[in-house]
Amino acid sequence: MKSHQTAQTMKPATAAKKLGVYLEATPAEFQEGAVSRTELNALQADPPEWLLELRRSGPHPRPVVAAKLGVSIAGLARGGVTDALTTEQIDALKSDLPDWLQKERATQAEVRKEAVRIKEKNAERDDQSRRPRS
Repeated sequence: MKSHQTAQTMKPATAAKKLGVYLEATPAEFQEGAVSRTELNALQADPPEWLLELRRSGPHPRPVVAAKLGVSIAGLARGGVTDALTTEQIDALKSDLPDWLQKERATQAEVRKEAVRIKEKNAERDDQSRRPRS
């Protein structure tokens, strides 16, 4: 007896997140229906014009905005940025470089530096624990 396999689907919000786009800016037909894994793969492999334009101009979801500005999502919130931003708005923030953005970038740089330090420390500890004891 063969079991009938159904296509794996996801909610539009999940698909938008995987595509790195702001759901509310996608076409209505994308927002209203379930997206199959096959459809998602097709969108990633050969993006339609609407997807290319969203990725190019936005509006971008907060994780993308945070990455483009070099800050954390929490840093965006502390800076008062709670909505999706367009590429133009992101570029304007980069050129204006408000105090909150400078501070959050510095904080993010410290976080990254600390993560590297911890990783190196753990690697050194692991290396020492693998050495034979005499």
